[in-house]
Parts: sequence; C-alpha cells; structure tokens
Amino acid sequence: MDRRSTDRPARAATPRPQPTPRSPAGTAEGAPEGVRLSKVMAERGLCSRREADGLIERGWVFVDGRRITELGTRIDPGANITVAPEARRQQAQRVTILLHKPVGYVSGQPEPGYEPAVVLIKAENQFDVGEAQNFHYSHLKGLAPAGRLDIDSTGLLVLTQDGRIARQLIGDDSKVDKEYLVRVEGELSAEGLALLNHGLELDGRRLRPAQVEWANPDQLRFVLREGRKRQIRRMCELVGLKVVGLKRVRIGKVRLGDLPAGQWRYLREDEHF
Repeated sequence: MDRRSTDRPARAATPRPQPTPRSPAGTAEGAPEGVRLSKVMAERGLCSRREADGLIERGWVFVDGRRITELGTRIDPGANITVAPEARRQQAQRVTILLHKPVGYVSGQPEPGYEPAVVLIKAENQFDVGEAQNFHYSHLKGLAPAGRLDIDSTGLLVLTQDGRIARQLIGDDSKVDKEYLVRVEGELSAEGLALLNHGLELDGRRLRPAQVEWANPDQLRFVLREGRKRQIRRMCELVGLKVVGLKRVRIGKVRLGDLPAGQWRYLREDEHF
C-alpha cells in the first residue's frame, strides 16, 4: 500500500518577486536614489530651490514629460526638466534692480542705528524714469540683495526677485567676478602686491586667486570671484595697507556707470551678468 497520502495539502507556490514601484520621475519610491528635483532645478539655473518648491506645488514642473506635484521628489540628475508657460511668465515679471549704495546703508539685515539699502528703492530715486517701467510697490515683494557690500563701502548693489540671478551671483559655484576701486594708505611692496593676487588666507581658508593692480597712485583695482566678509579690507591689512575708500564698479558684464549715489535703475532685458 502506498504510504503517501493522496490528500496531502499542496505546497504553496513561492511568490514571484515584484518590481519595485517607480516614482513618476523614474526613481524607486522610498529609496534614497536620485537627487531632489528642486536641487537639480537650482543647479541648472532654472530657479532657486525655494522657487522650485513653489512651482512643483502648483504643478508647473515636468520631468521627462510627466507632471510632478510632490515636494521632495528625487529624480535622475540627467532627466529632462521643463516648466509650464505659466512659470515662465511669472519669472519674466520678476525685477532686478541696480542700486548705487551710499556709505551708511547696510546691504541686508538692518543693524542698530542704520537702515538697509532697500529703503532707497522708491519712485523718487528711480534713475531710468521714462526709459524703463515705472516703479510699483509690488517690486519690493521678495526683493533681496544678491551679495553684500559693507556699510563703509559704496557702489553697485544688485537686488532681485529672481532666484536664478541670485544663484548666478552668489551661488557656491558662481563664476561672476566683481570689480572694485580701493583707495588705500600705506606702502605696498612688490611682494605684498603678489600676495594680494594669490597667497593670502582668511579664517584658515586660502583665498581664490584675485586680480589686483594699481589703477592710479592712490587706488588699487581688485577683481574677485568670491565675497568673504570685509574681504578686501582684511586682505589689505595683511599686507600693511589701510583702506580709506572702497567702491564696487562692476559685477560681471554690468557696470555702475553714471548711476548717481542713492539712485537705482532696472536691469535691462539686453543686460546679462
């Protein structure tokens, strides 16, 4: 007699492995793969990371043709990213302002007894009246300085509502240089001039190479691609010089020109940093 029971329950089938669900952007949900969409958008110069989050929430961002609406979505860093026409129209309405900051105003957060430079952005101080759009109070919303210019310095200060321009000017990978005319007192040797160009460090970090030369017997011309706090003044102190006047005259391809101190104008469509 066959001892094998004919009514033994059948062995359960081994379940087949299922593919991991994919997010619309093409990376596995719950997996730490890919890069945050907002970061990739900022790195490509499409907008700032904060602006990217706003566009994503509105459903105005597409990755490889698929609409993304979830904040924190991770994507393949090589994916194709496009934004809706509504986003482009919104960006086109954002203004960038060029101000000739006088001494005595701070670039960003106000300090006790001093006012921020943005208080100068008002209709009566507009330099390009009749040539550009008229000032409107909506242009102050979200307007922020793209870089610093200390309270004792004067010259070109950029304030913008556009995160793309802010990143271009002050992002860690910015390649936009800034030119300054610096009036100094003291003796500068050839060795000191060489150190100003390349060889100094601040706060334990080596400075990027600079371009420093005499503009005239009293002034040095500095061209920098970084902006540490009071950098030029501290550089000069290291080689025995005292700064008695500092004026920024150019940022990238945009010059201060004949813009009077305390006045401002809009960045024109044909101007680019």
